[in-house]
Amino acid sequence: MTFWRKRSKALCIGLTLAITVNLLVFFSKGTLQNLFMGGLHKELPLHLNEHDGAVIKRLSQLETELKHLKESMKLALRQQENVNNTMKRAKDEERPVLKAVEAKVKETKKHKTQMKLFPHSQLFRQWGEDLSEAQQKKAQDLFRKFGYNAYLSNQLPLNRTIPDTDHRCLQKTYPSQLPSLSVILIFMNEALSIIQRAITSIINRTPSRLLKEIILVDDFSSNGELKVHLDEKIKLYNQKYPGLLKIIRHPERKGLAQARNSGWEAATADVVAILDAHIEVNVGWAEPILARIQEDRTVIVSPVFDNIRFDTFTLDKYELAVDGFNWELWCRYDALPQAWIDLHDVTAPVKSPSVMGILAADRHFLGEIGSLDGGMLIYGGENVELSLRVWQCGGKIEILPCSRIAHLERHHKPYALDLTPALKRNALRVAEIWMDEHKHMVYLAWNIPLQNSGIDFGDISSRVALREKLKCKTFDWYLKNVYPLLKPIHTIVGYGRMKNLLDENVCLDQGPVPGNTPIMHYCHGFSSQNVYYHLTGELYVGQLIAEASARDRCLTDPGKAEKPILEPCSEAARNGLHIYWDFKRGGAVINRDTKRCLEMKKDLLGNHVLVLQTCTTQAWEIQHAVGDWVQTNSQ
Repeated sequence: MTFWRKRSKALCIGLTLAITVNLLVFFSKGTLQNLFMGGLHKELPLHLNEHDGAVIKRLSQLETELKHLKESMKLALRQQENVNNTMKRAKDEERPVLKAVEAKVKETKKHKTQMKLFPHSQLFRQWGEDLSEAQQKKAQDLFRKFGYNAYLSNQLPLNRTIPDTDHRCLQKTYPSQLPSLSVILIFMNEALSIIQRAITSIINRTPSRLLKEIILVDDFSSNGELKVHLDEKIKLYNQKYPGLLKIIRHPERKGLAQARNSGWEAATADVVAILDAHIEVNVGWAEPILARIQEDRTVIVSPVFDNIRFDTFTLDKYELAVDGFNWELWCRYDALPQAWIDLHDVTAPVKSPSVMGILAADRHFLGEIGSLDGGMLIYGGENVELSLRVWQCGGKIEILPCSRIAHLERHHKPYALDLTPALKRNALRVAEIWMDEHKHMVYLAWNIPLQNSGIDFGDISSRVALREKLKCKTFDWYLKNVYPLLKPIHTIVGYGRMKNLLDENVCLDQGPVPGNTPIMHYCHGFSSQNVYYHLTGELYVGQLIAEASARDRCLTDPGKAEKPILEPCSEAARNGLHIYWDFKRGGAVINRDTKRCLEMKKDLLGNHVLVLQTCTTQAWEIQHAVGDWVQTNSQ
């Protein structure tokens, strides 16, 4: 760049000098020529000496040289112009490059600032790209604490809109006179904004003439903001809506069932709606409930749930389904009954075998049938217990398509990292009170010994007496008339984990799902390692299936291949596959058709793998026996 600046300066000086000399020559030569021509014209004698002739000759030569200089200067100017154009193009080309570099620097700084601190956290899979590191840390801490995105919840408006109910429901009309409503919100260590949003949605979307009270039940929260801060919020609500909100605080942890009972006992309206505090009610949610209970006080109703995502708080609309359960008493969704489909009325109530945790009932009827079983501890099974009692003791359960509530499903339940002990205990309590001769199915599903289970499910004498007082029907009646999809099995003689005695640290396992290849895996006790041996010879591997039309997974000898497979039992039998086995505890597992034995060997990596081969001396043991199968097969 310095070279081109110096050259430009020299060209400017040379150009100035050339112009000056050119002017001097022009005027000098012109003057002399005028004198010469004037003398000739006037016929005056012009005396030019030798020196004057030389000057004129020199000026003529100088003129020629100046012409050459002009040409050189023009050439130099053209070269300078080319240089300037080249430099301009270089700058023009350099500008976007510089911009790209600057953008890259900014982007690098941005990514450096917003680097993902928790790349494996489920919270940040679809949310949080623009958060700073400090914000990410705060959001992750709140996620661990609550099991959902409390950071985002704290930023969302309390009165946010959610998608409306089906337009066919909005066209329905209801009686002008409906029962009054008490709404009960159960919580333990919820985020304050979650509770406020639930309250706000209830107030904004429930006719004030129907909503008598909102009762909050705090099941011994340790979260500090749910003390003073929540009380302050309740005061503000009550200033605007006098006497609407009440709060009950448990002095110790009592669990869901007792918390719901506390709310029910404090309620004064005709109908109680018992809800979780992490919900948002939809437009027109209350009228279908109150109208249906006004028609029939013995019906327990449930709204349709929509799902609030734990990370983004967006809403997924769930399709209508009935509430069911499996033999572990875990909730599940089942298909709509054909009788309801035949009505061709999408707004009609749907009979349901069970109810989820959210329900509404006539307050007095709920008391007559025993409210909720206070002996159910912490979490799990209380909804199934109520459902069996309602159906078996003269009531009914229905899902109302025109009542919708958005429910926030936690990613994890921070108040109990391992709910298994409570779930097992509560499931056995339900089985012993309500399931009669079919109670063994709960024991089998949970892999619990039928005798001496070692699980204390509490005193059930008062609940058994209640069943007798209400003259309740049998569980067999319930299976046949209410929930025929739930299939009891009475041919199982052995169940639990199954081990080869060569190495008792590994268990028979259903293997990866999806897939149909059983494996040997280190024993862990989860349902994928449950094995059920039938008196008829089938070996089920995996979770005990509840449905009558289930694709039970039977251990199968394919006939030629070395490895066993898992196939749906009914299909395998129809296709001529070999699903029947002879097995004695402490003995071999022999296929009845192929006579090959289920055994294990080590692969090249030293891992145990299952094989079907000519029988050696390998023996198997199964964890539990039913009835006298121990004596029969140990002989």
